[in-house]
Amino acid sequence: MPTWNAVNKQIDDLGSTPEACDKVRSEYLQLAEAKLGRTVIAYYSGFLQKASHPELVISDFDMNGMMAVVHGLDRKRGLDLFLHTPGGGIEAARAIVEYLYQMFGKDIRVIIPQMAMSAGTMISCASKEVMMGKHSCLGPTDPQVRGIPAMGVLAEIERAIEEIKAEPLKQIVWQQVFAKYPPAFIGDCERQVEGAKKMVAAWLEGNMYDGQEDAADRARRTVDELMNYGEQTEHGQHYPADKARELGLNVTMIEDDQEIQEAVLSVHHTFVATFARTSNIKIIENAAGGTWSVAA
Repeated sequence: MPTWNAVNKQIDDLGSTPEACDKVRSEYLQLAEAKLGRTVIAYYSGFLQKASHPELVISDFDMNGMMAVVHGLDRKRGLDLFLHTPGGGIEAARAIVEYLYQMFGKDIRVIIPQMAMSAGTMISCASKEVMMGKHSCLGPTDPQVRGIPAMGVLAEIERAIEEIKAEPLKQIVWQQVFAKYPPAFIGDCERQVEGAKKMVAAWLEGNMYDGQEDAADRARRTVDELMNYGEQTEHGQHYPADKARELGLNVTMIEDDQEIQEAVLSVHHTFVATFARTSNIKIIENAAGGTWSVAA
């Protein structure tokens, strides 16, 4: 397996240009697809290397990239989706999943070389199987409304009700707290929380848990844990592979097959190197040479 330094040297030997990055990345995507025996698409955000940018997250703009790289692919072998993202829009994630279902059916495996957080975790829940490494992580799926955790707002409301019941004068304090929210904000929080729960539960029940007698109950329990605000330290909390299994997800380990581990991590190193060397902030790419990118 090429290390980070080895990948960088390979790029340097080819001239240390954006084209060199593309060539090395494409080479390792092809090797990964050959080893995995399934159609490969990689969705990568440079969120760990780049400054804040609105297109670092999952957005509706990504559909252009998905359409570009799906075109012409073999859709009968199943899809292995490499996913590295901080998350993003719930409806954008829904659109991507529904599109991939139409193109590949539900034979989708999500491979997480490092991080698939928030809406990335939602997309992972739409697969049959999630492949992770010992260093990989998922995250909570609680929606963020205008940058504020929706479940935190709803938890504040519940706390306010209890405190006002016990001590009516506290109503004055809580009025000041809720005055900071714009009109319809609390309603938006409620809608997004319920919408996220229903969406992810339906994906789990219809794919990862499909055919199990307790599929609906199992899906509900998993979603409840992914959105268990009271047990989470922050929206960016990391759920490694063992925790993801505890939550009920079908997780297999990259390390179970040394050749697969090398293939997956080699791809990861090439994307990280590309973000470090170029202005790209997001790349969606297949192993057949199709690529779509966003530059800062």
